[in-house]
Amino acid sequence: MPKLIRKPLCEARSGYFDSARWDDYQPRPDDIIIATYPKCGTTWTQRIVGMLVFQSDDSFAVQDSSPWPDMRLMPPGAMLELAESQTHRRFLKSHLPYDALPVFEGVKFIHVARDGRDAAMSFHNHKLNYTENLIKEATRILENDPKFGVGSERVDPDPAKHFHDWVLGEEDHMGDPLCGFWHMENSYWEARNEPSVLLLHYSDMKKDLDGEMRRIADYLEIKINEELWPKLVDAAKFESMKAKAAELMPSAGEIWQGGGDTFLHKGTNGRWRGVVNQEDLDLYDAKVSAEFSPELAHWIEFGRLG
Repeated sequence: MPKLIRKPLCEARSGYFDSARWDDYQPRPDDIIIATYPKCGTTWTQRIVGMLVFQSDDSFAVQDSSPWPDMRLMPPGAMLELAESQTHRRFLKSHLPYDALPVFEGVKFIHVARDGRDAAMSFHNHKLNYTENLIKEATRILENDPKFGVGSERVDPDPAKHFHDWVLGEEDHMGDPLCGFWHMENSYWEARNEPSVLLLHYSDMKKDLDGEMRRIADYLEIKINEELWPKLVDAAKFESMKAKAAELMPSAGEIWQGGGDTFLHKGTNGRWRGVVNQEDLDLYDAKVSAEFSPELAHWIEFGRLG
């Protein structure tokens, strides 16, 4: 087993994510952990990393190929059992901050960030389309958790109201600020110079997908035949993934109304313009100034290439 470099520095448990689910994680020396705040390009990055690992642009079921240990809606241990059964180089998913995860020698982290205004808008669509069965299961879990004690309700259909509530907190962190956007981004920014951490940005991936994919391949020390490369880049485009949503996310219908087609919604930035009122945009700016350093605030808004 790889040497433990650092145990988790904190415990994080929101309505949907729980760092304790990683307690029995058995690392392999070439594991990859794709860790993001929700709706910041997680599935996009899983698709890219999977194609690099499999050396193919063929479709694969992302949820089956990339286990997600901290997800509370799955039975305890189920995702780690799935990970143990895999024979390919593993690429796991997390929505936890860096300081809530264990760090092992050889295990590599990829963190993808996005402008908070864009993440909040995408998160609204994500939550608005939960199936009734998922809401019932979330309610069962939360009502039996002493930290919460109350069930889950469908998000307000007004995206402007959601943005307001997101900036204030609850719609952001869902019960634990350690799982929120602000702590999440600070935790990975502080680790940005660690050799086992690669920071990506959603805007950079949209601006130069080829270049950012090459950064990922270099970081993971994966060599790709140049004849295959254009096919991988084309398959990683949003339009290509949207067209194959049913193949990439075959079980998404259990979670979202409309399945993978709903989950892979628009893939665009700036949808908050003309929707969110100026007072709440000012509130967001004030929180950015309070929570982030000027360097982190600039990166969150513009990315590396901005």
